[in-house]
Amino acid sequence: MMNSKKLPKLKKGAWFYKVRGSYLPGSWQGWLTYIPFIIYLVWPLVYVSNRDFGISASVFIVVPQWVAATVVMTWVAARKS
Repeated sequence: MMNSKKLPKLKKGAWFYKVRGSYLPGSWQGWLTYIPFIIYLVWPLVYVSNRDFGISASVFIVVPQWVAATVVMTWVAARKS
C-alpha cells in the first residue's frame, strides 16, 4: 500500500510548495512560471537531437542551459514560497 502524504498548506500569497529541497507549483502563478521552465528544459534536447552534433558538443549545449534554468527557477520559487 502506498503512503499518501499530503502537501503542506500553502502560505498566503505563495506560488510554490517546498518539498524535500525542491519546489512544486501550488497556484496558477506557480504553474505559469513552471510550465515554460519545463518547456525550456525540453527544448535543448529537441534541438540537439535534430542536429548532427557529437556527444560532447551535445553535453556542452544542454547542460549549461539546464543548470542556468534550474538556478533561476529555484531562486524564483524560493522567493515566492
